[in-house]
Amino acid sequence: MHKIAKNSMTDPNEQQRIAQLRKELHEHNYRYYVLNQPIIDDQQFDLLMRELQDLEARHPEMADPNSPTQRVGSDINGEFQQVTHKYPMLSLANTYSEQEVRDWYESVRKGLSGEDFEVCCEMKYDGLSISLTYVDGKLMRGVTRGDGVHGDDVTNNVKTIRTIPLVLPGQGYPHEFEIRGEILMPWSVFERLNIEREAAEEPLFANPRNAASGTLKSLDSRIVASRQLDAYLYYLLGEELPADGHYENLEAARSWGFKISEGMRKVKTIDEILEYIAYWDSERKNLPVATDGIVLKVNSLRQQRSLGFTAKSPRWAIAYKFKAERACTRLREVTYQVGRTGAVTPVANMEPVQLAGTTVKRATLNNEDFIKSFDLHIGDYVYVEKGGEIIPKIVGVDIDQRPLIAQPVQFIQHCPECGSRLVRYEGEAAWYCPNVYGCPPQIKGRIEHFIARKAMNIDSLGPETVDEYYRRGLIKNVADLYDIEVQQINGDGSRTKSAQKIVNSIKQSLQVPFERVVFALGIRFVGENSARILAHHFKNIDALMTAGLQELQEVEGIGEIMAKSIIGYFHDEKNLEIVNRLRGYGLQMALTEEQVMQSTDKLAGKSIVISGVFSHHSRDEYKRIIEQNGGKNVGSISGKTSFILAGENMGPSKLEKAQKLGVSIVNEDEFLSMLNS
Repeated sequence: MHKIAKNSMTDPNEQQRIAQLRKELHEHNYRYYVLNQPIIDDQQFDLLMRELQDLEARHPEMADPNSPTQRVGSDINGEFQQVTHKYPMLSLANTYSEQEVRDWYESVRKGLSGEDFEVCCEMKYDGLSISLTYVDGKLMRGVTRGDGVHGDDVTNNVKTIRTIPLVLPGQGYPHEFEIRGEILMPWSVFERLNIEREAAEEPLFANPRNAASGTLKSLDSRIVASRQLDAYLYYLLGEELPADGHYENLEAARSWGFKISEGMRKVKTIDEILEYIAYWDSERKNLPVATDGIVLKVNSLRQQRSLGFTAKSPRWAIAYKFKAERACTRLREVTYQVGRTGAVTPVANMEPVQLAGTTVKRATLNNEDFIKSFDLHIGDYVYVEKGGEIIPKIVGVDIDQRPLIAQPVQFIQHCPECGSRLVRYEGEAAWYCPNVYGCPPQIKGRIEHFIARKAMNIDSLGPETVDEYYRRGLIKNVADLYDIEVQQINGDGSRTKSAQKIVNSIKQSLQVPFERVVFALGIRFVGENSARILAHHFKNIDALMTAGLQELQEVEGIGEIMAKSIIGYFHDEKNLEIVNRLRGYGLQMALTEEQVMQSTDKLAGKSIVISGVFSHHSRDEYKRIIEQNGGKNVGSISGKTSFILAGENMGPSKLEKAQKLGVSIVNEDEFLSMLNS
């Protein structure tokens, strides 16, 4: 361990020290994240990292994109460039049947004319495919699978993943090679992230794969760095590979510093393959990351080339997919949760059971009709599936195990929080608590929605703080937030700094644009996109408040149900009182003059798809421009698409579909000329 000298900034050997620190920190990263054998503690590591950061700041001429300091990410918001894969990334043929595995094995044997062959068995990790290119032992590029021919260049985000070496600690690797693998979010990180998202009233990620994919494609690499993604590598490509065997090449890659699965095994017979599948079908539950099957590959690269490919997949490999995990456990009781809209959701509370990498104790029951469809009784033994999804679901009941004294589940008639009699509106499956202004979960839920990042972004507050302020009587609705003073929340005087931060954050929210204020109001059925459309159509809160049913329905994307909900919201005296108080505090209740002047109807009635990379504006800026000019952003091409706003590297699949449907393609300059004409 190096002792950091106080006068290191004046040391003439600082450049040499930078090189030395980089080498040491790369080694410590490898030992900690890949080998799981650290030789220094976190504090010592942080001291070395801080020293390197300080030295690099003094010597910008020594900037290195592969320095350990680059793993923290940055806030540079650049669109991803598309890259053509040197070797196409083909998908594998899937099977859920052991018989089809036997058939594949037999087809390989026949394809090789009876020649002996080995099969490499590997875990099929459930994440995002990635291709990494190394030159002289340094990471040069990380590209997603994309459509198999082209992928997104996510190199800056990949650099934040600690298990991916920036500089190889081993030796003997080729001058240039490509290694492929899977970017994963560990179960522990995934569960923590969803708890945070639930508290912030943000949509939960369905599974670790979606979470990993969404994270890796974030335009802010600091977010990627914070989410502790993992990576397993499983395929080596290049002109100078060390061996003919796939298994042997991966073992070599392991020695170069890559994280290769410990579960990889080389076998010769179909019985050994089926034994491997049976073992991991059970043992995978103990892995720290999600898996959804087994990949089988003919080991010899020479034999792989001999077997060749079909139009979609290699003949020398197949993926066996595990069936969705199912467990049987006892239903202890049904409890009920009340959301911010008043909807009452039944929740099954069960004896804990291990399922898809996590301990499951609760499962949503959706609504009363769902409960009746299974004739659920307290004490029933129920079948629960996760299948990679975060929210477990009950998929069946073992009637034979039902206790004689079991009582059927009866949906409650009164709100579990405030006691109000529940109501069920026409055409809806859910029961609701109608006590909008007196039911605590509804009150706190609306406040939590109001302060959320995509609404007013009052980031110094959270659900726990909202609950505390509500219990203390400081807030009963969102407008009360703007009356809060430092001395009210400072308590015994020990929280002056945090109290001031909260008050400052509330004041800063006065600058949040009108479209997000509309979303923050929490009007039922009005989401983020709908709020933006309404804000740009009506321009100010007064026009929105007085709009009639027909006028609202004339707005693109606003249907009858949403329109009636908007009218109902603004006909409620308590809502009007809150809106007027918010207006008085100085919240943005109209578009700015600049936004109004930029608004036209030049794109009215047009549905536009955006594809590619642009030079004049970002994709998000073009989305806003389209909406400001009366157009509608759509995500996929159809016969109703007016045109495609296409930048560089437009996806080949979109181009093919546009040509097939006869949808016109407009480039960036043509689009801007269209608006300026």
